[in-house]
Amino acid sequence: MFAGFANFFRVPELRSRLFFTLILIFVARMGANIPLPGLDPVPLRLFFADQVAAARGGGLVGLYNMFTGGAMLKGAIFGLGIMPYISASIVMQLLAVVMPSLAKLQLEGEVGRHRIAQYTRYLTLAICLLQGILLVAALANYPGKLFTGFDPRHYGAIVVAGKSWFFFSSTLFLTTGTLILVWLGDQISQRGIGNGMSLLIVVGILSSLPRSLQQMAQLIFGGGTSGPSWSLRVLQLLGMSALLLAVVLSMIAVTQGQRKIPVQHTKHMVGNRLYSGSSSFLPLKVNYSGVMPIIFGSALLLFPQQIFAYLGGATGMRFFQSASYHLSQGSGSYYVLYALLIFAFSYLWVAMMFQPNQVADELKKNGGYIPGVRPGVATAQFLDFAMTRLTFAGAIFLTAIAILPDFLYFSLHVPYGVALFFGGTGTLITVGVLLEMMRQVETYLVQRNYDGFLKKAKISSQLRHRPRSWKGADGRGLRGLGLGLGTLLAVGLLSWILRMGR
Repeated sequence: MFAGFANFFRVPELRSRLFFTLILIFVARMGANIPLPGLDPVPLRLFFADQVAAARGGGLVGLYNMFTGGAMLKGAIFGLGIMPYISASIVMQLLAVVMPSLAKLQLEGEVGRHRIAQYTRYLTLAICLLQGILLVAALANYPGKLFTGFDPRHYGAIVVAGKSWFFFSSTLFLTTGTLILVWLGDQISQRGIGNGMSLLIVVGILSSLPRSLQQMAQLIFGGGTSGPSWSLRVLQLLGMSALLLAVVLSMIAVTQGQRKIPVQHTKHMVGNRLYSGSSSFLPLKVNYSGVMPIIFGSALLLFPQQIFAYLGGATGMRFFQSASYHLSQGSGSYYVLYALLIFAFSYLWVAMMFQPNQVADELKKNGGYIPGVRPGVATAQFLDFAMTRLTFAGAIFLTAIAILPDFLYFSLHVPYGVALFFGGTGTLITVGVLLEMMRQVETYLVQRNYDGFLKKAKISSQLRHRPRSWKGADGRGLRGLGLGLGTLLAVGLLSWILRMGR
């Protein structure tokens, strides 16, 4: 396996893609730590530090901050994160089901997908403007109602500039920041290692890992002499580690799990040659929709919750505050809607992506059939029935994983930052995206005569004796990427040192 990772760096194209991806991720993380002009992030930082110390979190404080990589709680220019684009993609997916014109565009190949991508960006711009205006108005006028418990007299004012100038400039910066993140995600997908949008979300999630590890250490070893004995603390640590390992392994098993439908091929003539029958299988994944239902469900719940929270903060009306509360974590209506959305998006995704009639027709044309099932309509019905049951099992698993952190937080009083990594949206997205990224890298390695990650890593004789040189276009590109990455890292390190010295 380690030799397989070493092979990753022996392929020039993969090296350049990796360096390019790291540079763009570094840019995204810089934008997540640059505060908006006219906004003082210190009061927010102190307020949420008190929230963590008091074992409070969740809702807008927890889940949305996780998706933005902490950018919102820092008042950063990337404070809206990539979620407006995710929301726009959800809306376009739903509109494609009910609007024949969009459904027709999806069938037009690359041109249609490009047109839908343009519409999605226009909708992203509209959502960013709406969310940015409401967020800035709430920060400037009613921060105590936007962030429950925040008292400007105790923590200080968040907005330190003129409200009119701050309203215009911050809305522009927040909208532009999300559009820059969308562009960075596209560039990572095209010129990097792929899955740009999902990778940005994963990086934002993992950015809170050091803080979560610190909270976990304080939870287990912070009791001092008055807390539990050392043996009990060690048992707690082993129990939490075993739970984390079990959750991750179950995610990998369900994500990779599939039902193999046996397929038998009859004898057939190709020209003057007779080919004998063969047997194979048709894989049907247990979790066919992957992480999309839980992302869509979270985004659809986050979007109205943010809107109602912003409206409540901007207007001070109790109705909007109450609506935001009933859509936040901890309320029964939240979990009912969350489960329904996960099930609905699971079946909707399968209905859009898996076409049993088309699969049955392809099997029939190629002389294949499922033993015991008649070809044609009966095969399509069998596949639809099998996929429906698999989707039901996958949706139950997704729902259980989604509510596990809330169970740890509300029932076992585990700090929310720690509970987020014991299942839930963040861990499922991270596992799914990393598995997909490994499959893509595996494809690159296999195409270049490498055995990949999970086999004994060998190099073909042609590649083994290929001269290695830093000269030429590839070498210049790699040196340029390395120089750019080093410069950005040096700037970031210098900024951190200056910030810590204040």
